[in-house]
Amino acid sequence: MSAHLSLAPLLESFFRDRLTKQRNASPSTIASYRDALRMLILFIAEHTGRKPAALLIDDFDRDLILAFLDDLEKKRKNTIQTRNARLSAIRSFFHHVAANDPASLGITQRILAIPVKRSHIKVTHHLSQNEVDALIEAPDQKTQRGRRDRTLLLFLARTGARVSEAIGVNAADLTLDSLRPQVLLRGKGRKERIVPISHDLSSALKKLVNERGIALHEPQPLFVGLYETRLTRFGATHIVRRAATIASSASPELARKIISPHIFRHSLAMKLLQSGVDLLTIQAWLGHSQVATTHRYAAADVEMMRRGLHKAGVSGQHGARFKPRDAVIQLLESI
Repeated sequence: MSAHLSLAPLLESFFRDRLTKQRNASPSTIASYRDALRMLILFIAEHTGRKPAALLIDDFDRDLILAFLDDLEKKRKNTIQTRNARLSAIRSFFHHVAANDPASLGITQRILAIPVKRSHIKVTHHLSQNEVDALIEAPDQKTQRGRRDRTLLLFLARTGARVSEAIGVNAADLTLDSLRPQVLLRGKGRKERIVPISHDLSSALKKLVNERGIALHEPQPLFVGLYETRLTRFGATHIVRRAATIASSASPELARKIISPHIFRHSLAMKLLQSGVDLLTIQAWLGHSQVATTHRYAAADVEMMRRGLHKAGVSGQHGARFKPRDAVIQLLESI
């Protein structure tokens, strides 16, 4: 194959064959990769003076791609995490190019060698139980919209679902007519998990589906907007922000915090951790692929550290001397 292979057929086979058929990528992953490559192609076209349809693999210079990644941060104000996500999409595409166009191996190797950018891990912020309750109770229960909003907020707070998982739930994913209510969530990479539902959430969900006139076995979206279509991420975020504005009048401390759908997830994780739930259980609950992701909640809990400091006797106050319980150990200590 020529080193000057056209871009179009490689893009088509990448999305239709590699992502869709071979990797069974989720629609959100495909959309994310599409957006990243679209921005890169427009950037390359602008800097080479060629139309996107006329670009060749040779036009994708390593330095130009580095300039594109820098542009994401400086002009688009993307975070380092977003920059690295864009790079991941680019790498995936050029892995595909390397496999299908051996003549361009030199180009692809230089691009695949671009390292991810290290970022400072921010402290994970969370809300107190009173703050979570204030947000949940903010919507007006006298209106249908208010009842939907409260149920969505309660769902986020009790399940710890990502906003994409919450708005993706269908009525058929709920199991409410049992002593152990639960919901099926579809996470990143098409990974599914089942999480328990609290009694107050179960009651709210039953009222929601009854009010909408849908049955639990139907594949109908659970949370819908004005025109009975599935609620969007933007719509869910707007609901959370609207509740935060209302709740801030009674809880001024909320006004000083950044409130988003994801903060409910952080708050539940911290609540579980403080209640003694082990990290592996929290990992399974939240759908983290690695326990290291879950571990950041333990690292962020200052009060747990403070209790550990006191328990270890290094708080500056001399605690009681350790006394072994075992008789044999006591004997050895007495010698």
